[in-house]
Amino acid sequence: MNNNSMCLNSPLRREQASQPRRAGQPARKPGAQSALSHERKASLFTAATMLGAVLATALLVTGCASTSGAVPHSHQLMTAEQVGVKGADAPWPKTDWWTGWGDAQLNAVVDKALATQPGLQTVQARLVQAQAAVDATNAARLPQVNGSLDLTDQRFTKNGLVPPPLGGSIKWNNSAQVSASWELDLFGRQKASVASAIGTLRATQAEAQAARVLLAGNVANTYVNLARLVDARKVALQALSERDQTLKLVRQRVGAGLDTNVELRQAEGIIAQTRVELETLDEQIARTRHALAELSGQAPTAYDTLSPQLTEVKAVPLPQGLPADLIGRRADLVAQRWRVEAAMKDVDVAKAQFYPNVNLVAFAGLSSIGLDKFVKSGAETYGIGPAVRLPIFEGGRLRANLSAKNAEVDAAIDGYNASLLRALREVADEVSTLQSLERQQAAQAEATKSAESAFDLATQRYQNGLGNFLVVLTAETNVLAQRRAASDLKARHLSAEASLARALGGGYQSDAPATLTAVNSQR
Repeated sequence: MNNNSMCLNSPLRREQASQPRRAGQPARKPGAQSALSHERKASLFTAATMLGAVLATALLVTGCASTSGAVPHSHQLMTAEQVGVKGADAPWPKTDWWTGWGDAQLNAVVDKALATQPGLQTVQARLVQAQAAVDATNAARLPQVNGSLDLTDQRFTKNGLVPPPLGGSIKWNNSAQVSASWELDLFGRQKASVASAIGTLRATQAEAQAARVLLAGNVANTYVNLARLVDARKVALQALSERDQTLKLVRQRVGAGLDTNVELRQAEGIIAQTRVELETLDEQIARTRHALAELSGQAPTAYDTLSPQLTEVKAVPLPQGLPADLIGRRADLVAQRWRVEAAMKDVDVAKAQFYPNVNLVAFAGLSSIGLDKFVKSGAETYGIGPAVRLPIFEGGRLRANLSAKNAEVDAAIDGYNASLLRALREVADEVSTLQSLERQQAAQAEATKSAESAFDLATQRYQNGLGNFLVVLTAETNVLAQRRAASDLKARHLSAEASLARALGGGYQSDAPATLTAVNSQR
C-alpha cells in the first residue's frame, strides 16, 4: 500500500494540488483518489479482521497458563453473632466524648493536639499517597497518547544495509511521531487494580481516624494523670501543714516534760519525708507536662503553668447499654476490613494475569532522511493494529504470585479476626474496671470519713495528754493514704472512661460498603 495515500487531504497536499502542474510532471490519473480511498477502506477492514482473529486465537489458548495449585484457604471473617456482640444501640460515645467531662482546659489541649500533632500530619501524607495511587491506577484504564521528536545528524556506514551514495554520507535522520495505545480490559485486571487501590485508600482513611481517636485518648489519659499528680501534691501540702502543727505541739510537750526527744525527732523526720514527697511529685508533674506538650505538638514549656484539678472533671456514668454495632464503630476494624477487600481484589488481578493482554496501538508521524525532506510529501508514516501478550509457559511464576495473593487475603482476614477479638476484650476490660471502680469509690469514701474522724480523735487525745504520739502518726498516715486513694480512684475512673471511649471507636462512624459483608461468600 502506498504510504502517501493517507495524507491526500493534508494542507500540504491541498496546496500542491492547487498549484499548476510543472513541465514534465506526470498528470494525475483520473480516479486515483477514489482508488486510494478504496485501498484505505480495505486496509481498515483487514485490521479489524486481524484483531478479531487475534482475539479468537487468544481465547482459544487461554488455558495454557493454569491456575492449578493456587487454591485459597478457608479463612473466614468473624461476624458479630459468632463473637457474641450484643447490646442496645446506645449513642455513646460522641465524637468529642471528652467534652462530657466539662473541663475547658482539657478541651483546649485536645483540640490543639488534633490540629498540630506531627503524627497526624504524617497520616495525612499517607492519605495523599493512597489517593495518588488510586489516580495512577485509574489513569492506566484510559487511552495513552505520547509524542516523540528525533532529529539526528548521522553518518551512515558504507558497510551496512544502506548502499552508496547514502552509505558513507552524513545526513539528517528525522522522525516525528504521535503514538496511541489503549489496553482493552477484557478480563477485569485493571478494574480489579482500581478497586484494590480504592480499598487501600479507604483503609488509610479509617486508620487516619483511628489515629485521631488514639491521640485524643492519650491526651485525655495524660491530662488525667497530671490532674492526679497535682491533686497528690495538694494532699502532700495539706499534710505538711498538719505536720507543722503537730511538730509545734510536740515541742510544747517536750518543753513541758511530757514527751522526749524521740517524739520530737519523729515529728521532724516526718516533715522532711513530706518535703521529699513534694519534690518527687514536682518532678513527675514537670515530666507529665512535657509529655502533654509533646502530644499536642508544642514545646516542652507550653504547659508549665497548667494545673488541672480532678474536682473540676466530672465523670460520665456508664451507659445502660453499649453499642451493638461495635464492628462498625471502630476505625481500626473498618480499616482491617478494607484491607481484606483490597487483598481480595489483588487476587482478582493475579488471576487476570493468566489471560491475554490486548492493546490497540496506532501511530502517525513524519520520517525522512535529510532535513529538507522532513515536511515534504511522502514523509508521512502511520500504522494501526492490535498487540496481544499471552502467557504460555512461565515456569509457575503466575501460580506462585496467585498463591501469594491468596495468602495475603488469609493474613488480612486473620488480622481482622484478631483485631475484633482484641477490641471485644478491651471493651469488656474497661466495663469491668469501671463497674469495679464505682464500687471501690463508694467504699473508699466511707474509709476516708472514718480515717479523718480517727485522726481528729487521736490528735485531741494526744493534745490532752491521753494518748501517745505513735497513735497520732498512725492515724495521720491512714488519713493521707485514704486521701491519695480517693484521688487515684477518681483518676483511674476517668482513665477507664477514656479507654472505653477509645475501645468503642471514639465516636467514629463507618462508611464501609455493603460489599464487605459478602467477603466470606466470595471465598
